[in-house]
Amino acid sequence: MPLHSRHQAVLPDWLALYYDRPIELTHGEGRHVWDADGNRYLDFFGGILTTMTAHALPEVTKAVAEQAGRLIHSSTLYLNRPMIELAERVAALSGIPEARVFFTTSGTEANDTALLLATAYRRSNQILAMRNSYHGRSFSTVSITGNRGWSPTSLSPLQTYYVHGAVRTRGPFAHLDDSAFTAAAVADLEDVLGQARGGVAALIAEPVQGVGGFTAPPDGLYGAFREVLDRHGILWISDEVQTGWGRTGDHFWGWQAHGQSGPPDILTFAKGIGNGMSIGGVVARAEVMNCIDTNSISTFGGSPVTMAAGVANLAYLLEHDLQGNARRVGGLLLERLRAISATVPAVREVRGRGLMAGLELTRPGTDEADPEAAAAVLEAAREGGLLLGKGGGYNTSVLRIAPPLSLTVAEAEEGAEILERALHSIV
Repeated sequence: MPLHSRHQAVLPDWLALYYDRPIELTHGEGRHVWDADGNRYLDFFGGILTTMTAHALPEVTKAVAEQAGRLIHSSTLYLNRPMIELAERVAALSGIPEARVFFTTSGTEANDTALLLATAYRRSNQILAMRNSYHGRSFSTVSITGNRGWSPTSLSPLQTYYVHGAVRTRGPFAHLDDSAFTAAAVADLEDVLGQARGGVAALIAEPVQGVGGFTAPPDGLYGAFREVLDRHGILWISDEVQTGWGRTGDHFWGWQAHGQSGPPDILTFAKGIGNGMSIGGVVARAEVMNCIDTNSISTFGGSPVTMAAGVANLAYLLEHDLQGNARRVGGLLLERLRAISATVPAVREVRGRGLMAGLELTRPGTDEADPEAAAAVLEAAREGGLLLGKGGGYNTSVLRIAPPLSLTVAEAEEGAEILERALHSIV
């Protein structure tokens, strides 16, 4: 029986697969992967922004193998040297004073933990979230997801209020300049707070919305929000699951583009730090992290094997200045994509930062999303040897580009050429 048929027979119908003829990836190296038929692809999506440095990075595979040969699992009930070492590095890099770090196995679980901390600390189940947002697939994170395509239930353990500001070029403030846009979003935040009864626990926001189509507000908007939040004692949670570790090029963390009022109270991370291993986590001020007064452990969070991978991967990232590479190569790639898209009427906007680029597709001459065109480009790019991602809100359709941060200039140009041919195939 074909592998696709076996998948359909035993896995959920809602477990999405890319492509009309789904592909099985068998191995990778650097920025490339191969499928079961021997086809080679330039990977511009990195397992949903997770293969951050490179496929089969020797430093990471060696660290994993060596640790697995010693001890695979212990739980957090015992001292764990790799976990402590990675926590020390993450705490120092976070920008949060007196930082404490708790490791999870995914970004969903990290955001779930952040919500637990915020609601326990503030003794409130009220949360501010951004429209068009995505924070995971658990019951609590779905309830703060402002994107109906990823929110399968309206039932919620939280009372969520959605705020404007995360989407710069759509919505009621799109016509304003950056300064006026920020002022209008702050006024909207103040108005939303007027609806809340008692103290709101936290605002959670992605500096660049990932699943929502790589949308972002003007720099400084969340810093302006922070001034309002501080007056009310409300915590700021920065969801860095997709924006962390230098992917945006200009900054190591996405929140730093909004840091004029200081760092967030809580920062969540996952994806890239493990380079494919299951690592997520939360960084918070000691006062906030330590507010939990019951027993709590993690069976799999902080696994010695995944922590060893994280330590090696982070060391490689810093030693090879992959943030700087994301800034340089990402800047060139964005320029190239904008030049290409100027000749394609279906491209409404090219946006992004560093190695995090989005192409929004619409029906030419309108602002109407064109998911069929996005699917067609995705297929054509695969035929040409390039893997892309998709995303967008309820009214947008976006191609998502997020290759490993070690991408070379030549590979960026190669990917742009394949994407150019794919885009022109739908004209």
